[in-house]
Amino acid sequence: MTDDARFADGDEAPLRLRALDTEDLAALSGLVQDAVFPASEMTWDRRARRFGLLLNRFRWERPGKSAERVQSVLAVEEVTGLASQGIDPRDKETVLSLLSLSFEAGDDGAGRLVLTLAGDGAIGVTVEALDVVLRDVTRPYLAPSGKRPAHPD
Repeated sequence: MTDDARFADGDEAPLRLRALDTEDLAALSGLVQDAVFPASEMTWDRRARRFGLLLNRFRWERPGKSAERVQSVLAVEEVTGLASQGIDPRDKETVLSLLSLSFEAGDDGAGRLVLTLAGDGAIGVTVEALDVVLRDVTRPYLAPSGKRPAHPD
């Protein structure tokens, strides 16, 4: 018998959501809070103008349920530039923890998507327009810690 959670155990199907404005992005930000990922799971395809992360996302949409995580892809479209602070891009084994997503608007819909990381790290993604997709790509599984993430006040 396996301890993994199954989509069939839940009330909902895997998430597939798109953010095209700051209200949508606020919803996605709440869903990816406390997601963890190794630095090796960040990809920027310059030719396709796409930045992507493979995250181990906590399933905040299931309050009161067991502590579950699911692997999800966070894809950012129309990317024209990428910058980071507090991250060594050569250290692919570093595990990063995503705290929030925010958008700093520029001219004509362009701007910068900011992925704030625990430990004072950040990733800035310059985009021509806000277009972010969050999609679950595996079945949920019980979080190895068995606990919900907590943040001191």
